[in-house]
Amino acid sequence: MVKKTVPIDYTSRDFESIKTDLLNYVRRYYPNTYKDFNEASFGSLMLDLVSYVGDSLSFYLDYNANESFLKTSLEYENVLNHVKQLGFKYNPNRSSVGYVDIYMPVPSKPGMEVAPDTDYLPKILKGATFSTKSGNIFTLNENIDFYSEEVELIADKISSDDGSATEWYILKSQAQVVSGEQRQALVEIEEFKRFLKIEVPHSNICEVLKVEDSEGNEYYEVDYLSQNTVFRPIINVESGDKYNPSIMKAFPVPRRFITEREGEKTYLVFGYGSEADLKSNKIVDPSEVAMKIDGKNYISNLLFDPTVLISSDKFGVTPVNTTLTITYRLNTVENVNAAVGALNSVTNAEIEFRNEQILDSGKLSYIRQNFQVYNEEPINGDITVPTTEEIKKRASALFASQGRAVTIRDYVSSIYAMPANFGSVKRCAVYRDNDDFRRNINMYIVSEGTDMKLQPSSAALKNNLRTWLNSIRMVSDSIDILDAVIINLGIDFEIITQDNINKNVVYSKARQKIYEELSEIPPEIGEHFYISEIFRILKEIDEILDVVSVTVRSISEEGYSDFQHPIEDNMSPEGRVLYIPNNCIWELKYIQDVKGMVR
Repeated sequence: MVKKTVPIDYTSRDFESIKTDLLNYVRRYYPNTYKDFNEASFGSLMLDLVSYVGDSLSFYLDYNANESFLKTSLEYENVLNHVKQLGFKYNPNRSSVGYVDIYMPVPSKPGMEVAPDTDYLPKILKGATFSTKSGNIFTLNENIDFYSEEVELIADKISSDDGSATEWYILKSQAQVVSGEQRQALVEIEEFKRFLKIEVPHSNICEVLKVEDSEGNEYYEVDYLSQNTVFRPIINVESGDKYNPSIMKAFPVPRRFITEREGEKTYLVFGYGSEADLKSNKIVDPSEVAMKIDGKNYISNLLFDPTVLISSDKFGVTPVNTTLTITYRLNTVENVNAAVGALNSVTNAEIEFRNEQILDSGKLSYIRQNFQVYNEEPINGDITVPTTEEIKKRASALFASQGRAVTIRDYVSSIYAMPANFGSVKRCAVYRDNDDFRRNINMYIVSEGTDMKLQPSSAALKNNLRTWLNSIRMVSDSIDILDAVIINLGIDFEIITQDNINKNVVYSKARQKIYEELSEIPPEIGEHFYISEIFRILKEIDEILDVVSVTVRSISEEGYSDFQHPIEDNMSPEGRVLYIPNNCIWELKYIQDVKGMVR
């Protein structure tokens, strides 16, 4: 007798459906073997256990399938792993950049001449650190030379008895600072290892500044290991242009590494070449690289990468039997922004003087101990961790741009992809100015302040963004970087609660829910405000019986944006949408801006 094959239904995936199928199977094919289907029986226990296992396997099967694709992935780490394949580099440790003013006391010249003594004009070296009262450290990004023509004389101090002689002058210079401080770590490297991967022993690392081995060889960071050329600035001593003092030169980097981040940890990854593989440190003839001339009487269509000018397939030299000195910059606090005037303390600074050995040591000590720092504008950027949806959209747009900006979407994704050490933009929007005869490109950006509220971006951030875009923009594109206008909104609502409900509790709950949902993720620049969303939020509260009305007002008081948005002129005919101009962004700043009436 041939045993009959029983068909199996594989569409059952949850606990109840699996248990029902198993129960029907037992009743149909084992009617005489097992008849006790009581919920307290052993057979019912076995059915529950098998159904539980099947339900768990179905869940993890669906989970793994969803997490295998960027579009359906939900876990933060899995999303980051997917976007890495698209070339998106995510740095969780954001930086903020801005300008500070340095006030330097300089003694007067001896004799009758009324002027600062140029022998005492100092130079503050790059790497000096300043701090706020809350302990936020900022590092000087450039040398400050008080011999420069841009130094401003702002005050003097008269100290003679008759009030005729000036003893000290106060000079002012401006320079760029970036959040975080520099530190060093020593890592011992032993035997050779292919694609050596080492961990930088610290968290909250913003960027790796320099890697050098014990023999004095420097390793350079590149975007990918096959890239063997970087560009370095060389001082142009023959140029009289103070705005372009350097020229860019291609520099071969046989010793190189890439930076990988996994959570709060930072790793350096090297290639697998050796010192014997280095045939030349010079850039080869580009014509030979591009054409690859050989014995054939024809050539194929070859792609030429300008960042790969050294013929090597080992992805760079890996360090062996040495000690690496890794210099990096890290943030000491989570909030890396600084309000106006918050940066006012000198933590550490190295000051040099010309011919210091012949100068008065007392005056030198006074200069070093009495110069001051102050920021006249906020130092800001983007300090909020982006959501998974934001990362997905930015990564997809960046992959399509392919390292150059041609379309409007390319520019938007390139702005968000700017390296975090140059600063971060919270929101941006790009439009073509059709009224301009050059068809100029207008970029509107906005940043976050120390209170995580929207505010205009600092001048330093705009300058860094302009430099970044110059490397990827089309030659013919003309770009203006502008501040997005912030519109601070207030919301008034009227609701009816159910009977026997504490109205004060419902009122507080409604305000809190409106504020949290509208301020959790800032809108895009030019995104309209939908009043229907307020109705939806309020109707989701169980204690609210009905929503009578919702109105919106524009706030331009002290502590808010000074722009007054005409509400009635920009309201849709049905009163459900508040239109926002393309260069504006709305914000619900504080919870007290949400008011209402409960009946």
